[in-house]
Amino acid sequence: MSVVVEMQNRNSDAQQIAADLMKKARAAQEIFAEADQARTDEAVRAVAWSLYKPEHAKALAEMAVKDTGLGNVPDKIIKKQRKTFGTLRDMLRAKTVGEIERDVKRGIVKFAKPIGVVGAITPSTNPGATPVNKALMAIKGRNAIIIAPSPLGLRTTEMVVEFMRDALAQIGLPKDLVQILPSPITKETTQALMEAVDLVVITGSQDNVRRGYSSGTPAIGVGVGNVPVIIDETADFDSAAQKICASKTFDNSTSCSSENSVVIVDACYDQAIAALKRAGAFLVDPSSKNKVVSELWKNGKLNRHLIARDMSILAEAFGLPAEAAKSKFLLVEETGIGRDHPLSGEKLSLVLTVYRARDFADAKETVRKLLNHQGKGHSMGLHTTKLERARDLAEDLPVVRVLVNFAHTFGNGGGFDSGLEFTLTMGCGSWQKNSISENLNYKHFINITHLVTPIPEDKPTEEEMFGPHWARYGK
Repeated sequence: MSVVVEMQNRNSDAQQIAADLMKKARAAQEIFAEADQARTDEAVRAVAWSLYKPEHAKALAEMAVKDTGLGNVPDKIIKKQRKTFGTLRDMLRAKTVGEIERDVKRGIVKFAKPIGVVGAITPSTNPGATPVNKALMAIKGRNAIIIAPSPLGLRTTEMVVEFMRDALAQIGLPKDLVQILPSPITKETTQALMEAVDLVVITGSQDNVRRGYSSGTPAIGVGVGNVPVIIDETADFDSAAQKICASKTFDNSTSCSSENSVVIVDACYDQAIAALKRAGAFLVDPSSKNKVVSELWKNGKLNRHLIARDMSILAEAFGLPAEAAKSKFLLVEETGIGRDHPLSGEKLSLVLTVYRARDFADAKETVRKLLNHQGKGHSMGLHTTKLERARDLAEDLPVVRVLVNFAHTFGNGGGFDSGLEFTLTMGCGSWQKNSISENLNYKHFINITHLVTPIPEDKPTEEEMFGPHWARYGK
């Protein structure tokens, strides 16, 4: 059989698989589309509980770590429950059925409608939490969802999909509101799914994001993270260090919101480094820097055997002393930024790059260079007591989110002390060719009908509109 014929057969098989799933999803969604708000919220609660339930969260965390080798079980349990609880809070406060907004002054009433069937591409870093997070948002909009998991996290995603399907059946709704691509997961079946659904939502590889945007289906994809944070001379150093430690070490840095670089103003450099050490960091000797780089990257790519691994594994691989193995994360000093300096990019590991800046203005420019190299549009953080500096960063730098005095991982994707929506999918705007510049949330999973009625005429005079121009330049 020729390569061309074989490829055509694979594509045909993939299209048939997608068509079969879509048929079941359409039938289930048409039933669910008639649900009122109370029934919709009942479904959201049921799906949320299917992951939040302690024994389920534990089983999924254990399987995810066993199959992917990424992260650690205790933190994955926390992530699953915290994200699900927070997303449920956001969902239950929102209206997505019938009239959702009324603007009497403008004569506009808005009505929410389902999108239909959502295709969700999910990553190996969160094979349990991300599918449920997206399913909650889809179901809140009275949609069906079909999940295309990472092959590495397939078993975990299959398990959580069964939990969700059982939860829906328990309350009398069609199981097929939530489905998963069958094994083996291939590029062909994932592509066929993206082309068949009504909306694609992609978290994971940039290859999938690009293919989603070119699929011909409306798509929401997200960009790469490479979060830099600044510590300035006014910061509470111990508080900043403790927050950075908690965020950096959570689930062994699997989150795209985990700090990748800390930029410290020269006036407080020694104080900040000392605080980071007290929080659990180990400062790598400059003589070991090259060893860290050569082991963490192989052939220009992150070493999959070292990303999201425990400190003991990293310390041994990098040839660091026993003290490093007992620490919580590593600090590696760097001055360069760009392709020739791998430490300036995302590391997905317990390695935090440290830059020294002359002053705050220099720190800001260092952050700009880091973002321009990788992670533009995503987010950054600042530890300070001068809030006007945060405004300066927010007004000028190309990021969607600027977090002030946060443990970045816990604030960026929504937090109980953060006003951002709970999510596992952070939009990066046009800076990374994303269609959204905010946290993915339920609003992205509904269509809106605008009922428009007449209002008193709102038509200014020509003088009001053109007067300033006429006064300066003439008619």
